[in-house]
Amino acid sequence: MTRARLLGRLRQDRGSYALETAVLAPVLIAILLLMVAFGRVTDAEGAVDAAAHAAARAASIERDAATAQSAAQAAVTRSLDGDGVTCQTSNIAIDTSGYNTDVGTAATVTATISCTANLSDIGIPGLPGAKTLTASWTSPIDTYRARQ
Repeated sequence: MTRARLLGRLRQDRGSYALETAVLAPVLIAILLLMVAFGRVTDAEGAVDAAAHAAARAASIERDAATAQSAAQAAVTRSLDGDGVTCQTSNIAIDTSGYNTDVGTAATVTATISCTANLSDIGIPGLPGAKTLTASWTSPIDTYRARQ
């Protein structure tokens, strides 16, 4: 092959890198944004689970159902704020019916938390604007501690 032919073939490929970049850049950006979305959901799931654990534990060490409810609510707020999770809407349900049992009877407290995390700021077409995450945790109440 002559030098002129070789240079002619090389010139035919001019601009192909720019075209490849123009085609692949949006795909790579979309993949990066999906990774960010999945990371945020996974992080928020862990935070909601930790908040449910903290709420159940805080409620189980109290002496009565009313104090257990308020302690659990405070624990959820502290836990989610500490993890930097902001819920669009949240629902906190604390089952303190175990406080109605007699001393010497095994009883538990269950905390169930639902948090709707915002995903609309990521901006990927087809991605839902929010995802509701739910976690539940049960903690035992001391069997032989006085209950009011």
